[in-house]
Amino acid sequence: MGLRVSGAGFSGGGAEPGARLPAAGPSPAPLTRPLSRQLLSLSRRALRAPRPSSLPARRGCRGGSPADSRKDLLEIPLPPWQERPGEPLQAKRARLLYESRKRGMLENCLLLSLFAKENLNSMTERQLNLYDRLINEPSNDWDIYYWATEAKPTPEVFENDVMVMLREFTKNKNKEQRLRQPDLEYLFEPSQ
Repeated sequence: MGLRVSGAGFSGGGAEPGARLPAAGPSPAPLTRPLSRQLLSLSRRALRAPRPSSLPARRGCRGGSPADSRKDLLEIPLPPWQERPGEPLQAKRARLLYESRKRGMLENCLLLSLFAKENLNSMTERQLNLYDRLINEPSNDWDIYYWATEAKPTPEVFENDVMVMLREFTKNKNKEQRLRQPDLEYLFEPSQ
């Protein structure tokens, strides 16, 4: 349904072929109160009006629908995770801190960066390796989030003391506000 321009204002209906709108002057005049009311009532009517059957219904992707061939899905292979046995502990902590902050999804950026701030400096080398594997081996960050929030069961390969620490941290028993990542100034504060 188009809008037809007339001298008195707008009216519903299809625009006639070849019809032109009047040329605008140097600056458009502000909408008058009656004209703005007409536009508002027109938009309200358009929202309430039933959709004509000649228009196709809007469709969204439902991912798991049987008719979805998934031919348009692009899988980008990720390099397999590899342990870094000769990496110095300070370099490993710095890398894991960075990787905890730059996840690609806000939920994990917040969760893992705050977890890293609280736990990385006290983790043993074995725990650092387990944390490295946890945040870098799964190809889907949502999996890590679901495991940490216990929305999905954690696979046996990731079920370890670091995962237990992350799940406990995720429960937020102290009811802290976790709305943004920690500032990095804490890295430069003297250790106590």
